[in-house]
Amino acid sequence: MERVYNFSAGPAAMPEVVLAKAQKEMLCYGDAGMSVMEMSHRSKAFVEICSEAEALIRSLMNIPANYKVLFLQGGASSQFSMVPLNLFKTGKADYVKTGSFAKKATQEAQRYGKVNVVASSEDKEYSYIPEMDKSKFDKDADYFHFTINNTVEGTHFNTLPDTGSVPLVTDMSSSILSQVYDVSKFGLIYAGAQKNLGPAGVTLVIIRDDLIGHAMDITPLMFNYKTHADKGSMYNTPPTYSIYIAKLMFEWLKNLGGVPAIEKINKKKSSLLYNFLDQSKVFKGTAAVKDRSMTNVTFVTGDKELDEKFVKEAAAEGLTNLKGHRSVGGMRVSIYNAVPLEAVTKLVDFMKRFEINNKK
Repeated sequence: MERVYNFSAGPAAMPEVVLAKAQKEMLCYGDAGMSVMEMSHRSKAFVEICSEAEALIRSLMNIPANYKVLFLQGGASSQFSMVPLNLFKTGKADYVKTGSFAKKATQEAQRYGKVNVVASSEDKEYSYIPEMDKSKFDKDADYFHFTINNTVEGTHFNTLPDTGSVPLVTDMSSSILSQVYDVSKFGLIYAGAQKNLGPAGVTLVIIRDDLIGHAMDITPLMFNYKTHADKGSMYNTPPTYSIYIAKLMFEWLKNLGGVPAIEKINKKKSSLLYNFLDQSKVFKGTAAVKDRSMTNVTFVTGDKELDEKFVKEAAAEGLTNLKGHRSVGGMRVSIYNAVPLEAVTKLVDFMKRFEINNKK
């Protein structure tokens, strides 16, 4: 069976060269005599894998020396709790609600302290990034949380909130490594791996040193950043194989030319699709033009039956996982780093044919 073009929002497509290398090393990694799946996380071989993965991500993202890199478990959703549990000092934080995951993060933080929602786009089903009035920012907040790219709704912050000395905290799950970000602008970045970093199972946390060591008394040991920072992500058994695959993903990206190189490719992919949507008579993008995501493109036909027909016929053409999130419907094209330009070209060609055959 031939491989399809996979536009899933996560777990998402991975480069064939990465999968091939993992396949080659499946039975025996180097001279270890065993698979990475089998080896102890305390072994010399795996400690080297983890160290190399950290060094690569530090290089790719230009992470400053005063930031810790942690490989954790629990997905980005666990960070909805870990962030307030670790960063609340006064018990106050600013949040922006721009999508379903941003809303979940806000609700979870409200369990532990006072949350000031400085802006929300819920009034229009999170189809845009709201303008923010700085006078509503709490200068005494412990941190300012926002979701930089909204996977479900297809929107992206193209300008970072100016919060002064208040640490910026962001969920970067669906845009990390897809474009250049200045890590020094953030106090904490977290991202689930299953989009651009590798397979599901590991969560990347990049946290500034001064934000570690202030966890609330009620914080479980495993939810304390200091627990993991002090032990180099090895306090307990980490998701070893997911970290290994992440290392292969980092190597692949480095060989491509790093984040600046993949950003150029990603811009070509998204521009190709958005340019078609903007002139289409059948399909319509759902995100505000100024706030469009480069990695998650959402659109509809305006007819649910036609949406379903499109998804079904596209799958028959080898263009899979185009159904929109269950909460919003329509279609969603997730074009993460591993999705090649030719996949988007084939998709647009199919959309053109579909439009001719299904003009309203």
